[in-house]
Amino acid sequence: MPWYRHLDAATADGARTIERLEALRAKLDAVGPPPRNLDSTLVLATWNIREFDSPKYGSRLPEALQYMAEIIDRFDILAIQEVHQNREALDELRRLLGPYWDYLLTDVTIGARGNNERMAFLYDSRKLRLGGLAGEVVLPPIKNQPVEQPYRTPYLVEFKAGWTRFVLASVHAQWGAGKKDDPQRVAEIDAVAGFLEKRIIGPDAWSRNVILLGDFNIFDDSDPGLAALARHGFVVPEAIRNLGGTNITRDRIYDQIAFHRDSDRLDTTGRGGVIDFFDTVFLDDDEATYVPQMGNAYATTASGSARRDSRRFYRDWRTHQMSDHYPLWVELTIDYSGEYLKRKQRGEA
Repeated sequence: MPWYRHLDAATADGARTIERLEALRAKLDAVGPPPRNLDSTLVLATWNIREFDSPKYGSRLPEALQYMAEIIDRFDILAIQEVHQNREALDELRRLLGPYWDYLLTDVTIGARGNNERMAFLYDSRKLRLGGLAGEVVLPPIKNQPVEQPYRTPYLVEFKAGWTRFVLASVHAQWGAGKKDDPQRVAEIDAVAGFLEKRIIGPDAWSRNVILLGDFNIFDDSDPGLAALARHGFVVPEAIRNLGGTNITRDRIYDQIAFHRDSDRLDTTGRGGVIDFFDTVFLDDDEATYVPQMGNAYATTASGSARRDSRRFYRDWRTHQMSDHYPLWVELTIDYSGEYLKRKQRGEA
């Protein structure tokens, strides 16, 4: 469980945070992942945490990090996109989660394309062990000619958990022209998936099991970006299909978790989901409460005129406290001891 000792119900902020945490916990109990354990299943998730933690709308409030920790505590490992250079919020998040939690991250991608962002994996070290491989995807040249690289470098890390091992590849595909058939974005997804497909073939492959996850900016089931994943053998489990979107309006399936498996030790349990949270924290009815934290920009535009739609500003501001994406999760089986004993019994192991 996350740390709660510092919460002070005698203050307005503390009382509100506790009340909202209780509502969030009740929702997670009802629709979130099942209770975690150390040896039979693993809850894998991906979350694009909006500009984490950029000062664009000010630093995240302590209560926002508390809510995020409450959600992340239901996972065993989380791939995070849009992590910025300042790590104070990430370090505080890890502190709230407790001493067993750790993270790995890339360097930031400098420039307008990468938006000074990086990838991170936040995980429970009691459950997962590093497998040895960690790196960033660099697409190879074609006929000695350099090729276009992804806007944000995908991050590969090999993990071991229970009786299984796998490589996680976290991506954040470019937005492009903002349409589902954007050729540059589709080409980027195709190139990364094709590269990974080739790297898991042959006797010296890192691992036969690769999970490609993150923010693909895929619009819907007919998006050619999703077809590009399938073309290279990456399959989205049934458990997380047809869940609705992972964006705030729940109409875009931007975030995905896709499996390329060549083993009998990488199965889902059939459970997965999307965790929306703005019906429990940073509610519409809370707008007036956060006016001091939003500052002058809540009432006044950058040009100095009175802001006409403060509700719209508040709804955007709260996505910089939590995110404009919802986390997507899926549960995996990691205990294959029963199958192993059966093979032993048959003389096959």
